[in-house]
Amino acid sequence: MDVSRRPRIAPVEESLDPSDWTELRALSHRIADDAIAYLRDVRERPVWQEMPVGVRATFETELPRSPAPLAEIYREVAENVMPYPMGNIHPRFWSWYMGSSNFTGALADFLAAIQGSNLGGGNHAAALIDNQVVSWCKEMIGFPASASGTLVSGGSMANLIGLTVARNAKAGTDVRETGVAAIEKPLRFYASDQVHSCHRKALEALGLGNRALRRIPTDADLRIDLASLQKAIAEDREAGFRPACVIGTAGTVNTGAIDDLEALADLAAQEDLWFHVDGCIGALITIAPKNSYRVTGIERADSLALDPHKWLHAPFEIGCVLVRDAPAHHRSFAVTPEYLESTPRGLASGPWLHEYGLQTTRGFRALKVWMALKEHGVEKFGRLIDQNIAQGCYLTDLIEAEPLLELVAPTTINIVCYRYRSDGIDGEALKAINTEIMLRLQEEGTAAISDTTVHGEHCLRVAINNHRTRQDDLDLLVRETVRLGHEIARTTTST
Repeated sequence: MDVSRRPRIAPVEESLDPSDWTELRALSHRIADDAIAYLRDVRERPVWQEMPVGVRATFETELPRSPAPLAEIYREVAENVMPYPMGNIHPRFWSWYMGSSNFTGALADFLAAIQGSNLGGGNHAAALIDNQVVSWCKEMIGFPASASGTLVSGGSMANLIGLTVARNAKAGTDVRETGVAAIEKPLRFYASDQVHSCHRKALEALGLGNRALRRIPTDADLRIDLASLQKAIAEDREAGFRPACVIGTAGTVNTGAIDDLEALADLAAQEDLWFHVDGCIGALITIAPKNSYRVTGIERADSLALDPHKWLHAPFEIGCVLVRDAPAHHRSFAVTPEYLESTPRGLASGPWLHEYGLQTTRGFRALKVWMALKEHGVEKFGRLIDQNIAQGCYLTDLIEAEPLLELVAPTTINIVCYRYRSDGIDGEALKAINTEIMLRLQEEGTAAISDTTVHGEHCLRVAINNHRTRQDDLDLLVRETVRLGHEIARTTTST
């Protein structure tokens, strides 16, 4: 290279570190104080509120070209971001099944970012914590210590990883080398008609297509119908397909229904199928002393997806996939280029965690689970799960006792499906009333619930996955549902 054309270092080399650490310290203390108050006073704020036009406009400004004081930037965050959250940390957020975070986990995310480790692997403390959290997940579920696992972004990715291993194990060919076109008989996967949509995405991403996923009808309790499943497997074999995997659901999104996991494990063994369990909602019921029986059989899965950011209430995002056959898991993802080869000593002598998933760059997700479990102990998290399930039963009792409300599906765990009803109003008019109830609850900041359709019936849906929810919150929900329903129905009939 021509030395005269070599890039020259600027006379003053720059950094992103502050020029005044004392000033940064003062601002950081202020931010921490504000964060504590934000959680402490969460009940005093609306669950959700619409952003004013002026606030929205602040997120449409041009790319910043020059510096601005950090204190001024934080002022913008405090005024325009913090008052307008999705709302899932609020005790009356029940729209979707998300978890409600915890302060220790937030501190852990801060510390993880400060330490800055990349969890692709290597010989350092963060990698050991990552492995330990996976081991704790195995212990909580009842998987053997010899099983493998990895931390991922959430349930969708955890299910994708598990189903990838299932595909590769059942393909009858080296799919990684030859591709899905080399599979002699098209593979078939089976799940209930209540299965989460991420499984469709997974099979599409795996090159098998949506038609490879057969949705099996459910029974009156919205669990997969075993007779229909056996019939579908026999039909597919007769038609020249290869049944490969049955997906059991430990807690459906719509109603929280839990498939008969013991029976599915038996059937999978009998039919030589891979048994995958989507436990992103209910897998951790295994640690709940009063309700663990509900997921008996989950420990027999070949692979399992779960979400610590749900019932372990870790801040987003963290999911986990466990695979009983560790070598099959490793074979599905391991690639070792020369720049990622292990060494006998030094930084590269540790485990290469990226060899168990799709990401080479991996964040230090484990610390927020590790710290919170150490602070509270697994038994407290189990009691909180029992608490949410008891709250689901309490809300169900309130609805059954109220003449203007009705259940639309049986309550299995902590998801309650119900609707407002009014004499002489049904069909689309009734759906419109219930939709308007949901929207007004949100817009008034009272509660965030969602709606869904169960067995063809539109209904409101309450998913109580929140350690801050109290009985009074559920009392308020029922009162406000009735009040709003009465007002809306009266307006509807008068027009």
